[in-house]
Amino acid sequence: MLEGENKEPEFEKRVCEELLELLEVMETLRSPRGCPWDGEQDHESLSPYLLQEAYEVIEAIESEDEARLREELGDLLLQVVFHGQIAREKKSFDFSHICRSIKKKLIKRHPHVFGELSVKQAGEVIKNWEAIKRREKKERKSLLDGVSKAQPALLEASELQVRAAAVGFDWPDYRGALAKLEEELTELKEVLENEPGKVSEEIGDLLFAAVNVARLMGIDGEMALRSTNNKFRKRFKRIESELSKKGRDIERASLAEMDSIWEDSKEEKE
Repeated sequence: MLEGENKEPEFEKRVCEELLELLEVMETLRSPRGCPWDGEQDHESLSPYLLQEAYEVIEAIESEDEARLREELGDLLLQVVFHGQIAREKKSFDFSHICRSIKKKLIKRHPHVFGELSVKQAGEVIKNWEAIKRREKKERKSLLDGVSKAQPALLEASELQVRAAAVGFDWPDYRGALAKLEEELTELKEVLENEPGKVSEEIGDLLFAAVNVARLMGIDGEMALRSTNNKFRKRFKRIESELSKKGRDIERASLAEMDSIWEDSKEEKE
């Protein structure tokens, strides 16, 4: 607890006890008398589960189910604890170092909270955060070197654009990005007719431009697409349900039948 903050002794005690017990459970699972599967894992083998658990947390948030969110956050924390135990066994670092590292980073990157810097809005916070990161990562030759290539491409595109925008390489507002989106659509139409080998490249440019428009309008492209995916799921399931009620097999239904149900489903409240 930082100096000057109100302390909650019971809460602190409960958190410490629960966390220590969790760390002990993981240590046991990784021990010779523990679980064979847990004992065989390493950082690389666990990587897919880390990504999976992060997405399940997002799904829980979208479901607005607090009990599910609590469970999924626990599953995500387990991955951090797991990696921490593996590193401890290798004598490289442990869970306490993870906590200390992120604590120091948060304090250092929030000088407007823990220092003397004054900011007026969130945009200034982001710009200052990126400036501090650049000073910390002097070994990086490019502003974009810190953008992970392992993340979903839509997220990567947004982060690349944010990094570039932090130094002024950006449209003044969404209108410029929207014009670029229209330009990319025109180029896609052109290659479809004349250079089919470039279609993939132009579709990529179109998607990148769409992410830029969303960003400049304050919309998270990844979350917007997830919302559309969920909408598609709901409407397509409606098609399946309505056809099933009529004793119809969706594989044998005509496009006209399916499209009619689809249009009806659009009238329903999402």
